[in-house]
Amino acid sequence: MNDASSLPLRGRILVVDDQRNMRATTALLLRAAGHTVSEAATGEEALGLLAGGGVDLLLTDLKMEPMDGLTLLKRALEVAPRLQVILMTAFGSIESAVEAMRLGAYDYVTKPFKESEVRYRVERALERAGLLSAVNMFSGEFNQRHGLSALVGSSPAMLELKTRLVRVAQSDATVLIQGESGTGKELVARALHAQSRRSTKPFVPVNCAAISETLLESELFGHAKGAFTGAVKTRRGLFEEADGGTLFIDEVTETSPAFQSKLLRTLQEGEVRRVGESTSLRVDVRTAAATNRDIELEVQEKRFRQDLYYRLNVVTLRVPPLRERLEDVPALAKHFLERSNARSPRPRQLSASAVAHLMGYAFPGNVRELENLIEQAAALAEGDELQAEDFPIRPQTKAAAPAGNGHVSLVESPGARIPTLAEMVDEAERRAIAQSLERNGTDLARVAEELGISSTTLWRKMKRLNLRPPGDVGRE
Repeated sequence: MNDASSLPLRGRILVVDDQRNMRATTALLLRAAGHTVSEAATGEEALGLLAGGGVDLLLTDLKMEPMDGLTLLKRALEVAPRLQVILMTAFGSIESAVEAMRLGAYDYVTKPFKESEVRYRVERALERAGLLSAVNMFSGEFNQRHGLSALVGSSPAMLELKTRLVRVAQSDATVLIQGESGTGKELVARALHAQSRRSTKPFVPVNCAAISETLLESELFGHAKGAFTGAVKTRRGLFEEADGGTLFIDEVTETSPAFQSKLLRTLQEGEVRRVGESTSLRVDVRTAAATNRDIELEVQEKRFRQDLYYRLNVVTLRVPPLRERLEDVPALAKHFLERSNARSPRPRQLSASAVAHLMGYAFPGNVRELENLIEQAAALAEGDELQAEDFPIRPQTKAAAPAGNGHVSLVESPGARIPTLAEMVDEAERRAIAQSLERNGTDLARVAEELGISSTTLWRKMKRLNLRPPGDVGRE
């Protein structure tokens, strides 16, 4: 039986092309696929239709008169910021494609194109439009009330995180939040709590790495008067403080096996026993745990209990590092600068050169590093507009290298020069192929289908970029 989620998405599409035959043929193809299609012969006509709303995807020719496709792209996104745009061109070049993506296009396709290619790219664009719609249900006051506004970014990685978070929030399932240091794992936990039915109850965070092992048990479970030296009175633990709400246990992999055993019992039984007492207390707590380590490796190395891992890992939320969502840097930088301006008598602005400079950096410290850079620049800059030179960072290039498990990973290497356009395009292709290989392994036909290219093109690109499927190390 077919699942409804597996059915092709149907969307409202506007096709713009000054060549009537091409426009009509493309529209006919999309209508045959079940989409609702409008047509426009000029950019101005298209903008008039977009102003009325109700369009999910704009499919426009690049070379048109008097308004070309890039100009239409910029003006269309001003009218409808969440609109998905695919550019069609018979005069395609890497430069025009990169410029289109930089200006906000979702994709581009080169004429003459195959019907299957257009349908594939359109379906992908509509999937992203659907994700945006799901997340934007929580905008405005609702978003403020439910905490999603704290998760800044609309990149595919962030949209996936937000959508998954929305789905799991209403359950009481234990959530494991994984991500590098500085990615915002606690913000994700707070958003999870704010959207849950427990949002009116306490959210209690604890960082296991910040508390000594001898005090951690008392901190979480509480203690009786006289249980140890300095216990001058009975104290409730954080599990009790969080009763009815959410307890966020950060850096859970920093704990000892002995503590992990006690934590496991509490999660299984739903009750805590204070240090120095023999009776247990019932607690109703939703638990979210976080770590910046490879927790599966910790289990394999016997540093983390496998049974506790399974108890915590009911649902996983992965917070992407900033280098995987550099398209969110402008929004994040603006967000942090607005917060800084609210505390400063001298408001600052970000120049285009500063934003471009920040987007060329790989951010090993992730979002926290970006926030610190903005704070520092706002405090020390001489002018009211922050320039590239106000940020003491060097652009970095990335090189693909096989990780120890045979999978392709991206390795950061600092460099003094700004990468060329061709290098940036190669890196974008390398990243897209590497991520698809991670998902699909040795099924190259599936990888090619997912990327919207032929198997021959995929093989040629992999050879040029020195990429191999997982598990294919050493094979020529």
